[in-house]
Amino acid sequence: MSSTSTEPSAQVVPQTVLIIDDEPTARVALAARLKRLGYRVLQADDGKAGLDMLRRERPDLTILDWMMPEMDGPSFCEVVRQDPALLSSQILMMTSHDQPEQIAEGLARGADDFLSKAASKYEITARVQAGIRAAGLIKRLEDVTAEIRRKQDILERELQSAARYVESLLPVSGTIGPGVEMVRVYRPSLGLGGDLFNVVPWSHDLLGLYLLDASGHGVSPALRSASFATFLRRESLVRHVGSSDPGAILTEANKHFPLTENGHYFTIVFATLDIRSQTLSYATAGHSGVFLYRQSGEICWIAKPNLPLGFDPSTTYGTDVLAIEPGDRLYLLSDGLYEVPDATGDLWGQDRLEEVVRTLGRRPLPEVLSGAVNEAVRWLGHEQFPDDVAVMAVEFTGS
Repeated sequence: MSSTSTEPSAQVVPQTVLIIDDEPTARVALAARLKRLGYRVLQADDGKAGLDMLRRERPDLTILDWMMPEMDGPSFCEVVRQDPALLSSQILMMTSHDQPEQIAEGLARGADDFLSKAASKYEITARVQAGIRAAGLIKRLEDVTAEIRRKQDILERELQSAARYVESLLPVSGTIGPGVEMVRVYRPSLGLGGDLFNVVPWSHDLLGLYLLDASGHGVSPALRSASFATFLRRESLVRHVGSSDPGAILTEANKHFPLTENGHYFTIVFATLDIRSQTLSYATAGHSGVFLYRQSGEICWIAKPNLPLGFDPSTTYGTDVLAIEPGDRLYLLSDGLYEVPDATGDLWGQDRLEEVVRTLGRRPLPEVLSGAVNEAVRWLGHEQFPDDVAVMAVEFTGS
């Protein structure tokens, strides 16, 4: 025995047309014709009532008479186009005076199409169908746009969460060892930064300090930096390098972090501060943002020109050693702080950064870093740095 499905078929919701015309005979006649074509039809007898109905019902198409009391057709169009909620409404203007200059005025004031009151039933049908098609395309575009915005909101929340995680990897300003104070600044350019820095506590009186700068911006550099930060943890360095020597650490890191397929790489400075012997051992890989501000007022940029990590796996990085004294300050920074352009493209540069540091002199480190950032912002002309800004300043008090 055969069986017949009794499941109800999905009902198609008819498209809605709003007719606004102060002439009852013309309005009712047009409404009857559109109903025969399968449309749901709404009617209003003046512009103000039609505007209220448009806001309430959101029809697919509005057919609007030019000449009406209270609010004429062009004025109606202008109100609709100024309302963000109604901006995409499709409006078909009817007129008995379809002169070129009148049509141009109506289009300029917000109508999408024109329909002569003397048009044949075939033209009426064709123009209504064209308006309905346009409304459908706009609706689909709005739906797609809304979905994109929804996904962007989700992505933005995820990026904010990732940014909080990345920042959680950074050290907190304060005392990091006997007689050693640290202050830091971190301002990623896109919410999620690829520049990181940290302290590696080798022992009670031996501290590792590093600042790495990832090429590129956004999610990918941030993920690569987070992976690199994991490699630079004390237990990882003990396992992979077996030494606190900065040159040996960078030489090993160079093997673990080659160039990416897109040509992205890291620059880095790694320093080891021996508090007992009052010496600073350091190595750099393509990173120029490191200087020592002596108690005497002398500023020494201590980086050497060499390759960033990943360019050549056979590269060996050497270690240099400097004596330090109480009152010396070490600044490790990404180039995002000083390579900022003004309106003409002129970079602020290391010389101007030096000038700020000298001017602020022996003021507390937080004031010096704040002053440097403020001067860079003033030079830039706005608050949004084009590159990540990361700074770690360390003062050896010796106390």
